[in-house]
Amino acid sequence: MAINKESNAYTIVFATVMVVVVGGILAFLSLSLKPMQEANGKIKKKMEILKALLTTQEYQTISRTNAEAKYAEYIKAEVVLDESGKIIEEGKDAAFNVDIKTEFKDKTLPVSKRNYPMFIAEKEGKKLYIIPIIGKGLWGPIWGNICVSEDKRSISGASFGHQGETPGLGAEISQGFFIDRWTKGDEKISDENGDYLPFEVVKDGSGPNPTKIDGISGGTITSKGVEEMVNRCLVPYTVYFKTLK
Repeated sequence: MAINKESNAYTIVFATVMVVVVGGILAFLSLSLKPMQEANGKIKKKMEILKALLTTQEYQTISRTNAEAKYAEYIKAEVVLDESGKIIEEGKDAAFNVDIKTEFKDKTLPVSKRNYPMFIAEKEGKKLYIIPIIGKGLWGPIWGNICVSEDKRSISGASFGHQGETPGLGAEISQGFFIDRWTKGDEKISDENGDYLPFEVVKDGSGPNPTKIDGISGGTITSKGVEEMVNRCLVPYTVYFKTLK
C-alpha cells in the first residue's frame, strides 16, 4: 500500500520521528561532551585565578596547555571562610570546588550560609592571597579575582570577567587598563588596624587613590556593579586577615 505523504497523519508521524531522532542525537552529544566542557571550565577558572596573580608579561605565557601545571606551581593552599571570616574548610580543591556564581544566584540561600573561598599562592618567596568575587553588571553577572599582597592589605593584582556587558562600555572591565587601576595607586583593602576600607568606583577622574578607582567611561552601571561586588565580597577576608596579625 502506497503511503500518502500529503496526509496529516504522515506529517504528524514524520515530525514525531524527527523530533525523537534529533532529540536523541542532541542528548547523546550533550552527555558525551559534558566531561570535556567541565574540563575546559576548570582550566578557564584556573587561568582567571592566575591572571590576578601574575603580571601581564607573565600571564602571556599561560595557555590552556600549561595552565594546570602553572596553577599547581603557584597555588599552595586553599581555604573556605564563612561570613564571619572563620575557616570552615581547607585542603586540596577546597576553594576551587566552591561555585560562588551558583550561590550568588540562589536567592533562597541566606547570605550567612554562603562560602568565601580563597587561594593562597607563593611567588618569588612571598605569600599572596587570591580572592574570588561575584556580582551583577548591567546585563548579567560579573566576576573577578583580587590578589592581596603578603602584607594582607595591598592589592597586587586583579582580574575581571563578565557575561553580556556592552562592548566598548561595560565590557571594558575585563581590559588591562581597567585592571591596572586597581594596582597602580597603592590601593588598600583595610586600614592599619585591619578594618575594611570601602572602595568607590568614580567617574570624575579623582582616582587613583587607596580607596578610589576610576570607572569606565559610559559604563557607569557596570562600574558601580564592580564597586558593589568588591565591597560586599572582601569584608570576610579582612576579618580573617586581622586574626593572622
